[in-house]
Amino acid sequence: MTDTGKIPENKYKNKWLILANVSFGVLMATLDGSIVNIALPTIKTELQAGSAVQWIVISYFLTTTSTLLIMGRISDIIGTKPVYVSGFAVFTIGSLLCGIAPGIWYLTAFRVIQGLGASMLFAVGPVIIANVFEPKDRGKALGLIGTIVAAGNSLGPVLGGILLGSLGWKSIFFVNVPLGIIAVVFTLRNIPGGAERKKEYFDYPGALLFLAGAILFLVGLYLGPLDDFGWSNKYVIMYLIGGGVLLSFFFIWQKKAPVPMLNFTLFKRRNYSYSIISAWLAFTSTGANFFILPFYLQQILNYPPEKAGFILLAGPATLSVIAPIGGFLSDKIGPRFIATIGLIITATGYFSFTFIAENWDWHQIVWRSALISLGFGLFQSPNSSRALNSAPAHLRGVGSSMLAFMRNLGLLMGVSIAAAIWYSFRKKIAYSAGIEELSHHAQVYGMHFVYYALTLFVLSAAVLSYLNIPESEEN
Repeated sequence: MTDTGKIPENKYKNKWLILANVSFGVLMATLDGSIVNIALPTIKTELQAGSAVQWIVISYFLTTTSTLLIMGRISDIIGTKPVYVSGFAVFTIGSLLCGIAPGIWYLTAFRVIQGLGASMLFAVGPVIIANVFEPKDRGKALGLIGTIVAAGNSLGPVLGGILLGSLGWKSIFFVNVPLGIIAVVFTLRNIPGGAERKKEYFDYPGALLFLAGAILFLVGLYLGPLDDFGWSNKYVIMYLIGGGVLLSFFFIWQKKAPVPMLNFTLFKRRNYSYSIISAWLAFTSTGANFFILPFYLQQILNYPPEKAGFILLAGPATLSVIAPIGGFLSDKIGPRFIATIGLIITATGYFSFTFIAENWDWHQIVWRSALISLGFGLFQSPNSSRALNSAPAHLRGVGSSMLAFMRNLGLLMGVSIAAAIWYSFRKKIAYSAGIEELSHHAQVYGMHFVYYALTLFVLSAAVLSYLNIPESEEN
């Protein structure tokens, strides 16, 4: 039977306060992932960083993504509260160190510390929600978390610009310090549970294999689409092969390990497996869309960055409104149907982009982006709810962190897939038509095929979302 983690009614009378606490952690971690981007030119100049400035962003993303599974497993062993409190503390210390960093490589190293704290918050936050809220309210709670994520992504550049203009780049890190201290105090008071160490060993060999493999593979995926590297670059190839080999060893070891970090019985719950694959497909499409649209707006339509950024807000703004509605409907109707309908709507939005032309107006981008986010908002929290409902209570930490890992992996792979399709087809049309590869016609032609692929990805995710295995048939 699927363990739904059912909790007696009113066990947690302050569950909405707990949700607010978790939401605050998600907001801090999400904001810091997006707020730094706007300060990169200033940091590059003041720290004389050169091209190394990109590692400020890469180090945070790599650390957060590659350690998610580890943090989830630790929370399954010692309990969610110690990991969540530690997440706030580590994130706050990392922020303070970033603010006083004397050079670019110090700042990069301190961003790793920040990323570790963010990983704890991302991995454990949904587990706390799943443990505190009954299944009948779980979708609503996760929907509100989805709104916070969208708000964090939207507000990051805006808040970063305000702080940068008035107080300098160090302020985007220092602002986290008082907020982090307050968060630690409130978490200690509000989040239930304490240290609950189980009689289980931590799989150190598995953790090291996964960490090393994930970092190498993600670095390869990140560098592959860049003009300075490319997929044929020997370092990119080495990173991808090395990461793939280590991750293969990780999965082999997990089958032999006495107490594996990743318990494969989790994937015997087919509803869980369908949910994380659906999330990967959906977020791969999201990452690809995030990559293509800025190029279209600035290189094809010649919009300045400020106007392009304003147009791109249509998606997050719609998502922030729809996400809690999706969670509410999930609780009332069931996650399967709402998630499937949401993906069909999103696929329709991507298909509408296959008609992309060289002379579109801004409003033709806005309504399509809003349609994609409308469907995605209906999908995201019901899908997360379905995954957590399917995971056994004692494996929810790993289950939640695996879901988060697949989301981040999808976002990064989406960029790589979009770049590969776009570059391939624009080269093809340029060669056959005798035109420049960077001409508007060639670039838009390549974009058509990117959106054909995204439509197919999301429709595949919709099929998986529609599949439902009765609890009696789950292992």
